[in-house]
Amino acid sequence: MPLLDQFSRPINYLRVSVTDRCDLRCVYCMKENMTFLPKNEILTFEEIERLCDNFIEMGVNKIRLTGGEPLVRKDILKLIKQLNLKKNKTNLKEITLTTNGTLLAKYAKDLKENGINRINVSLDTIDQKKYNEVTRFGNLEKVITGIKEAKKNNIDIKINTVVIKNFNEDELEKLIIWANRINSDITFIEIMPMEETDMSRHLQFVPLDKIYKTLDKKFNFTKIKKNTGGPSTYYSSSKISI
Repeated sequence: MPLLDQFSRPINYLRVSVTDRCDLRCVYCMKENMTFLPKNEILTFEEIERLCDNFIEMGVNKIRLTGGEPLVRKDILKLIKQLNLKKNKTNLKEITLTTNGTLLAKYAKDLKENGINRINVSLDTIDQKKYNEVTRFGNLEKVITGIKEAKKNNIDIKINTVVIKNFNEDELEKLIIWANRINSDITFIEIMPMEETDMSRHLQFVPLDKIYKTLDKKFNFTKIKKNTGGPSTYYSSSKISI
């Protein structure tokens, strides 16, 4: 039986969080001293695979692995390899990954070889000082190196940027130009309610319509169609100078 949403539209996209753990502590995502789930409450790989099998039978053809940070999960490559084997036996077409990029340089080649089709990298700034501030102790250079390594292994990269009031609003033009330079799409995301953070949402929130109006003055966007299965609206621009 196909899986349908409340408007009778087929659901073909599944996001699976393989862990709640992360090697960063982004200020809008979690507290510095975070309390994580007991390991016995986290799905085993066998449970994840069985879950994916059930959803594939109901029409899912795209699976995204997320976290936390999925690359900190031990033996994550084994799970990816097992899922990849299903591409020839089922209607599964694509396996993608969302990562903060800190371990991408280490795993890029193996991710490609084991079947990852695309990767979303969560990156809110390309300023080292700001990056340290938002992640608390991250290494921006390590992330940039990871993106380059993924590109070297012919993995498509999309940058996901959470827009934070009075933090990176003034950097969005620069981020668009940089993403274009490395031949990657970039998505701007409104900050979302999360539990156990040290900051108030209303002090961080920037609405997407404000972001669009500000950037459109610079780039004169043209709306384009992209069938990604998600709610994002995509634009292109001929006015990006690199």
